[in-house]
Amino acid sequence: MRRWEALSATAQDALVAAFAFAIGVALYPTGLFELASDLSRHPSLPVRFGVLALICVATFLRRRLPISALGIGLIPFAIDFALGPTVPVWLIYSDLIYAGVLYAKRARARVLVVVCGVISVALTVLALVLGDWRVAVITIAALFAFVATPLWWALTVRGHKEIAEAERKRVQAMTLVAELDRRAAIADERKTMARDLHDVIAGHLSAIAIQSEAALGVLARQDSDPTVTGIISSIRSNSVSALQEMRTMIGLLRRDDGAEDDVAAPRKLAQLPILVDAARAAGITVRVRNSLNGTSLPSAVDQAAYRIVQEALTNAMKHAPGQAVDIDVHTETTDLVLSVRNPTVAVHNRPTDEERHRGLMNMRERAVALGGTFSAGPGAAGWEILARLPISTTEVS
Repeated sequence: MRRWEALSATAQDALVAAFAFAIGVALYPTGLFELASDLSRHPSLPVRFGVLALICVATFLRRRLPISALGIGLIPFAIDFALGPTVPVWLIYSDLIYAGVLYAKRARARVLVVVCGVISVALTVLALVLGDWRVAVITIAALFAFVATPLWWALTVRGHKEIAEAERKRVQAMTLVAELDRRAAIADERKTMARDLHDVIAGHLSAIAIQSEAALGVLARQDSDPTVTGIISSIRSNSVSALQEMRTMIGLLRRDDGAEDDVAAPRKLAQLPILVDAARAAGITVRVRNSLNGTSLPSAVDQAAYRIVQEALTNAMKHAPGQAVDIDVHTETTDLVLSVRNPTVAVHNRPTDEERHRGLMNMRERAVALGGTFSAGPGAAGWEILARLPISTTEVS
């Protein structure tokens, strides 16, 4: 059944025509094909095969142009009736009637049913009034078998198809309603998350920025140590930057159009100098080798690269305070290569359990999500983080 439904309408009609012609080829040589032998003129088999071939040609249009196929098939049907009605031709024409009621538009199908009904009643009355009782019996039996049965079966199948189509539309409507409900629930959850972020994290970041600004004012009046001033300035710069990104995230969460664009992660390698300047302001020596020279990178790769460098620099400042950090960003064939190195010291906590070190896990997940690789561990120059992000198969922004 599935193989039949997978075929095109033309292929199905061709198979039906071939099957119908095979029935005629099988019946005509046996002589078991006449509906009314007393009316038959017993034409030659080539003539019978020619009429059969003509009505099989009409079968090629039974699905695409059912009413036209019914009209075309009427010509060989009339010829067959004049030569003596035969079972193969009548079977094929009954299939054309079935196809006309099933595949034609609703209005045309109704007209066809009415026309067939009127003609059947008229022929029955005519056979009863004017013909022999045996002719009347044969007429009634033929009309029942070759007209009434295909009409009834086509109407039944069409009704089932219409019910199934109505059910499909109802399911589609219910699916649409469920999808709208899901989107509404997600929008409510996003708004709740945005409100919580604003009330908790954004509030604390604002407090850090304000307090660090006040501390800078006090240090400026007291002519304090420049190192301390640089650290406080770095704190303020980082808090203000984080607050801006947090506000961007809050704005994204509050959007209800479901759009996803670069505003979800605005920081890219173009902003790497800002990150480096903040670390240098905190007293960390940072050496950067960036050989991109304005190379256009895919948006996802650009954002992930910035986040990996940011996390690696934060880890270096945390686990090796006061040590110099070397950052290398370059491309190799189809990959973007990121390297962050710093000397290891006694207090350096070299992580070995990824479950306890979310920073390494986050960097690895960002790299793997883009089809890249990530490694972290001690090397010849100290602790090194190396990431490779493919840029050849990703859409360039």
